[in-house]
Amino acid sequence: MWSADEIVSLCCEHYSTKLPRKGMPESGREWTLLAAVIKIKAAPEEDSAPSGDRQKASKEVVALGTGTKCIGQSKMSKNGDVLNDSHAEVVARRGFLRYLCYQLLLAVRGDESSIFTLGAEKGKWRLKPGLSFVFFTSHTPCGDASIIPMMDREDQPCQPIRAEEPCLAASPSTQCHGNDKDHMSKSEPVALDLRLKRRPEENNAGSSIKRIKTENSLSRSSFRAKEKGNRIPERQGGGSGQASQKEEATTLEQGPALSGSASKSSLTAQTEVLDVHRTGAKCVPGGSQDPHQAGAQYHSVGQLRLKPGRGDRTLSLSCSDKMARWNVLGCQGALLMHYLQGPLYFSAVITGRCPYSDEAMRRALISRCSAVEPLPPGFTVFSVELQQSQVEFIHSRRLLDENHDPSKGKVTPCGAAISWCAVPDHPLDVTANGSKQGVTKKALGTPQARSRICKAELFLRFRELVASTPEELLPDSLREKDLKTYWDFKRAAVGYQQAWQALRQHVFEAWIRSPRELLQFE
Repeated sequence: MWSADEIVSLCCEHYSTKLPRKGMPESGREWTLLAAVIKIKAAPEEDSAPSGDRQKASKEVVALGTGTKCIGQSKMSKNGDVLNDSHAEVVARRGFLRYLCYQLLLAVRGDESSIFTLGAEKGKWRLKPGLSFVFFTSHTPCGDASIIPMMDREDQPCQPIRAEEPCLAASPSTQCHGNDKDHMSKSEPVALDLRLKRRPEENNAGSSIKRIKTENSLSRSSFRAKEKGNRIPERQGGGSGQASQKEEATTLEQGPALSGSASKSSLTAQTEVLDVHRTGAKCVPGGSQDPHQAGAQYHSVGQLRLKPGRGDRTLSLSCSDKMARWNVLGCQGALLMHYLQGPLYFSAVITGRCPYSDEAMRRALISRCSAVEPLPPGFTVFSVELQQSQVEFIHSRRLLDENHDPSKGKVTPCGAAISWCAVPDHPLDVTANGSKQGVTKKALGTPQARSRICKAELFLRFRELVASTPEELLPDSLREKDLKTYWDFKRAAVGYQQAWQALRQHVFEAWIRSPRELLQFE
């Protein structure tokens, strides 16, 4: 048994007590976001023991990431040696890939401490019984999950958008989270194409804020409710199975839904909504676009979105989109699928204290993918458990606003990203602008400047795994094939590629894929 508060407290404690200060925000001026992967080991015979005698499941942070930025398209490298996306969720998941690769290396070497045991197919492995993994993010993922109804005149976490003002650049080489996650400073523009006046006092005489209705009963966002002291009952979870639908419908934890097609439509109606929390992630070219109308009509929901581009556009899909993909294809990626009996799904996604809507999270991560079929054996649209904690990350934007020291300058996101994972060799990795923090310009492009979670480094770890695998344990998909490049090995994971093709064909048709020349490194 575990609770959402226990999971978040464990992650925040790990961040505060087990990591060095390098890469963390400057006190009183900078903020960041936190994400982590937690290994859950069920207590022996937990389900059969009397309720008073049940032991708590053991919990261990195995991967952790911070960050708010990503690089523009022109900074991407054909050698795979630059970290393209440094948003916390992506950094944590890539650290988790390092951890999984190390655990598979232990398995093929016969080390019983590995989390894996032999599966039914030759050369395939599966998790040992009783193990599962939970994903934590300190804020709702950027993109679709952050389009949350505002039931009263809450302030936007950033400046209102006005049509006459262009988006201002923060840096030509790094992109910051949109206002859904980074909560741009009230003195800074939100990263959107247009700006729209929405304050009632600025409206023309006789005009009023456009009011929309949603399908749920009237309530405020969970963040507002908690600010007013309404404690939300904590749901207990074991990392598998779904929370009660009745419980979800009655708790303030669930914000009102934004109705409409998961792929096409804008927001429509039943209880009053004055506005929505805006996301800086823009709809992908070629797909449906935001209507950019006043108030709650600003966004379309269910759309694929690119992380904000300021000057140089990014090719990085929003964290909502990437997490939805993990929820169908698994969080292990194509390379490790060669060694696994089936995809690995996070059993739960826990969000820290922030503006939150259960409906928006469910739409973004699960329901908009429900149309995908058929999927290869083992793949599914996983019904991941969704919970929110009342524990707030110490370096959140909101807490920084409360404790900002004006003498230190304006509030700004931390430029560094931290990756940590439970591996014995160099578990910590701190990057900035896609490379190791502190490297000189002369060193850029060399192995010494690489992040340990960039494509090239993860591919190197995978090649070491293949080289260490005894002949009798080598998966059939890696035998007698002329596999040389990163793309060769990804393409050879046939079941994974079939599932990815089905997801793109039926749900994510407009997904922007990396140019092939960026995947041809060895």
